[in-house]
Amino acid sequence: MRFFYGVATTLAALGIAGFGFIQSGAYNVAASESHFALVNRVMHQAMHNSVETRTDEITVPANLADADMIKKGARAYDALCSACHLKPGQSESLIRKGLNPTPPRLTKAGHWGPAGQFWIIKHGIKMTGMPAWGGSHSDQELWELTAFLQQLPELSTEQYAALVNPPAAGEIMHDDGHAHDHGNMQSMSEPPETHPTAEVVAEDDHYADGHTH
Repeated sequence: MRFFYGVATTLAALGIAGFGFIQSGAYNVAASESHFALVNRVMHQAMHNSVETRTDEITVPANLADADMIKKGARAYDALCSACHLKPGQSESLIRKGLNPTPPRLTKAGHWGPAGQFWIIKHGIKMTGMPAWGGSHSDQELWELTAFLQQLPELSTEQYAALVNPPAAGEIMHDDGHAHDHGNMQSMSEPPETHPTAEVVAEDDHYADGHTH
């Protein structure tokens, strides 16, 4: 009986200490300060296990390699995701530098499959800045975005630009990724690149493991 009293007393003391710590405001919640290493590991593992548990019953469409789906997903990614998760040839963005945890570089291959990516895009991740796009987009639109994510790590800067800004009627997309107007042969000037390569900036990307936060 004394053992149980001891356990109960210990748990009560820990609870009181934890409550006091929370009430004190001692823990710094500023995004400019990193979590403790232990907190990082616990939150990351909890997120990973939570997503895996909830993707078991998701049926992945068989047409994720469809060119039209990929093109639509590319335009959605450029509008909704690229500011945080970057584009090919880009190493940093203003909003990304202020987020904690740092969003993963989706231009690099990660270990999430289509089901995991779809679930994260649809439902978001708490306390990471990753929104739940399912509230404003249909499943079809989210699968289009997922289809594009399957291709993104393999895309060059020029290929990305061609998907996001396809050539207009009367234009031919050359190998350099630029659209040239062949309807007026008197004009030989080329438009500037749509997505110039960003300056390389070093960063501490401790969540760059392919997770969508």
